[in-house]
Amino acid sequence: MSEASLHREEPAPALEIGRLSFAYGAKLALDDISLAVAAGEFVVLLGPNGAGKTTLFSLITRLHDRRRGEIRIGGFDVRRQAVQAHARIGVVFQQPTLDLDLSVAQNLAYHGALHGMGIGEARLRGEAQLERVGLADQRRTRVRQLSGGQRRRVEIARGLMHSPRMLLLDEPTVGLDIASRRDLVEHAHRLCVEEGVAVLWATHLIDEVRPGDRVLVLHRGRLLADERAEALPSRLGVGSLGEAFDRLVDGEETSE
Repeated sequence: MSEASLHREEPAPALEIGRLSFAYGAKLALDDISLAVAAGEFVVLLGPNGAGKTTLFSLITRLHDRRRGEIRIGGFDVRRQAVQAHARIGVVFQQPTLDLDLSVAQNLAYHGALHGMGIGEARLRGEAQLERVGLADQRRTRVRQLSGGQRRRVEIARGLMHSPRMLLLDEPTVGLDIASRRDLVEHAHRLCVEEGVAVLWATHLIDEVRPGDRVLVLHRGRLLADERAEALPSRLGVGSLGEAFDRLVDGEETSE
């Protein structure tokens, strides 16, 4: 092995969080959270409503900033190197953020402009992303005419226009039918495999977890588990991920 190989640095994680805590006044919302997501990895952040999932995403994207601990995206600190860090993430928030009265293409063009793209570059990137999510034929359609599942796919396309290496999805299937939910989960997995995009998928729905997924169980602001979906039931001596999740959450509640 050459000397250059010995000293070659490993790529930074797509997302790295160390000793992160955050409170709303006197109420502790996140308690000493540490985790890392590697490039091309699909990770499920699983927790009931109110677990702290949206708060965590708000800190990563700096919608909130009064916190203790470190957050790095692609090796860049979100506070001290904000421009470099946030150029490397795309976000699909829990609440839809598309302009319903604009066309699909216009929504994507506006996002491109926010990231400093010229009109031509934004158009080309938008078309490429719409092709990827199967909506190339809807580029001139007003968003309000799309189904819920189609709108979510447009949001994913928008979030990927600036070629981020990390995609955050906060309860992205809320309000969707079963088929649309399944399609969105499958699409997110393909992004990891085919494009090398890291995905952090926040949900409270057990059936959105697939065998082989890495699962982070979050409850009351505490990280209770970090392991493969199939390993968690085995470790806890139960027959399913749902039972394992219930045991972790119930155990946390009875310990207080």
